This record gives sequence, C-alpha cells and structure tokens, in this order.
Amino acid sequence: MEKVLNILAINPGSTSTKIGFFHNTETVFTKNIAHSAEELAKYPNIPDQLDFRTAAVLDTVKENGIDISTVDAFVGRGGGLMPCPGGVFEITEKVLADAKAAVSGAHHPAELASQICAQLIAKYGGKGFIVNPPDTDEFQDLARITGLKGVYRESRIHALNQKEIALRYCAANGVKYEEQNLIIAHLGGGISITAHRCGKMVDSNDILAGEGPLTPTRVGALPTTFVLKMAQKEDPAALKAKLTKKGGLIDHFGTDDARVVENAALAGEKYPKLVYDAMIYQIGKYIGEMACVLKGKVDAIILTGGMAHGKYLTNLVKEYTGWIAPVVVMAGEFEMEALAAGAYRVINGEEEAKVYTGIPPFTGFDF
Repeated sequence: MEKVLNILAINPGSTSTKIGFFHNTETVFTKNIAHSAEELAKYPNIPDQLDFRTAAVLDTVKENGIDISTVDAFVGRGGGLMPCPGGVFEITEKVLADAKAAVSGAHHPAELASQICAQLIAKYGGKGFIVNPPDTDEFQDLARITGLKGVYRESRIHALNQKEIALRYCAANGVKYEEQNLIIAHLGGGISITAHRCGKMVDSNDILAGEGPLTPTRVGALPTTFVLKMAQKEDPAALKAKLTKKGGLIDHFGTDDARVVENAALAGEKYPKLVYDAMIYQIGKYIGEMACVLKGKVDAIILTGGMAHGKYLTNLVKEYTGWIAPVVVMAGEFEMEALAAGAYRVINGEEEAKVYTGIPPFTGFDF
C-alpha cells in the first residue's frame, strides 16, 4: 500500500493566512485564517508578524484535530527571494535569510511562509519546501528588452497557480508539460496572461508594473505620457495606489467584484457593459500577443482564476481567441493544492527538489 503522507501547506496573505492539511494530494481541510486590522496593527513591520502567524497556524491545526507531530512535510508559498527558476525548492538557510531580508525588494507576508515552516520543523520535525514562488523567472531574453537601454521587463506572474493549472491540464490529457505550448490566463483581481513553452513561462504581462489588460483592481497598460501628466499633479503614493490597487473596475464602479459589474452589464446597463466588454476585449488581445510569442503553435488556451467562473466572460474570450487553439476553462485558484502537490512530487520521487542559490537567472546582458 502507498504510504499516506501528511502535508501542511501555508500561504500568508495581506490580511489572512491560508492553511491546508493534505493526505498526499487529497484535501483533508483548508482554512482561511482572517487577521483583523487591529491584530496586525500591533506589529509595525511584516517580519514582526512571524510568531503571531505561526501561533495562528498551530491553533487552527489543533482546532481541527490534527497532531502536528505527524506532519511529514511543511510547504509554503515562498516570497521575498531573488528571481529563480520554477519548481520545488528545499527550505534552506539561504532561503530563510533571503526571505527574512526580503531581497526581492519589498516586504510581503508571503516571505513569512518559509519562516513559519522552518519554525514548525525545528520543533516537530519533517521536511520543508516552497513551490513556484512569486519570484519565479523563466523569461526568454527577447521578452526582457524594452525601448530603454538597461531597463528590462521582469517576470511577475501568478506563478504558483499558473504552473499548477498547466500540470493539471497535461495530466488530464495524457501529455507532458515539457512538450506543450500553452497560453494560460489567470483572471482574478490581477490578470496574468502567460506563454508556456515546453515547460517554461517564457513571457507574460507584468502584473505589478502596470502591463496587461485592465482588471478588477488594476488599470492595466496606459499611455506613458498620460501617466507622466498624472505624476505631475497627484501625490506619488496616491497615484501608485490608483495604478496598482484601486484602478480598473474599482475606479469605474467602486467595486472589485466582477460579478456585480457583469450582472449590471447583463441587465442592460450601458456603461458597465462597455467597460466589462472592454476588459474582456483586452484579455483577448493579450492572449493573441502570447500566441505570437509561441509563433502560432499553441496546443491550448486555458482560462483560470475566479473570474473564469463567469460564462459571459469565458464565452466572449472564446469568440476572440478560439481560432488560435482550443479554449479550456479551469476556473478557480488551486494554490493550496499546488503547494501540497509540489511537496508530494518530491517526497514521492516524481520530481527532484531544487536548491535555491540566490543567483538570478538574468543579471543583464554583456553588451
């Protein structure tokens, strides 16, 4: 009989910590532990939240009747690291040091994942991993060049869910990820539309730097001269928030709930329909862009993320892009499942864990 492995997955976010307990890759329970603004205000900086979040994980595991000493592997989202290839990485001292320092350039709660895992391993034993962290970078050189010398595009994608969706699609269709050309559109509060060529995410829009379509929370690509004019008139912090967190559907309608806007569009309200249709139109355009990256050799277009539950949206995307390749809908997010699956593949011998070096795959060109 196959040994049943106990795997605990940990994914810290801005206002919550998601955890999941798995037998191999089968979900036993998941929990989104909400952290109130009052609780988080006690900790001036994100690194200060480590013990607080670790205690919240322990309490929730106990409440669900799990003996944490039986956990075989603790697996976290990762974050705060230097750019690295995709894959499953062992939690090493180098991972912990870089995560603690947030060498990626900005502190985000995701950096606590590996540190929480390390604290639990030190006390209870077990193995530790991170899987396809936000810092995953597999871009081809052509994707990095911009119109300014020395300014390069960066890989900032929904890497964890993108990779999991690719692996699930390939497993369901009896093909190898390393032999497929896929375009995956993660459609959530942020949208990343990515070209996967033979197992690598070779190009995508930068979800943090303002590329791509307008989204429920982000403005998407804007004319640079218009942004310059805004920068001359607005407070820099307020402008950054507008461009990265409070744009898109929020700016148009005061909500980031795409269902609300879609329902208004379907009810015949002209302005919601125009903006919502424009967002879908832009999604189609960026899928077409990634088709060019793959030189038209596309095995499938996959729509994932929360907005992929909307049939109006997915049907319209199919109208725009179905001529390129079959369009497959795999709605929702599978981040917790992706963490458990990555740890399981390594422990089960299906995949070899990588060692994080802290050396980016790209540091510039020699000319």
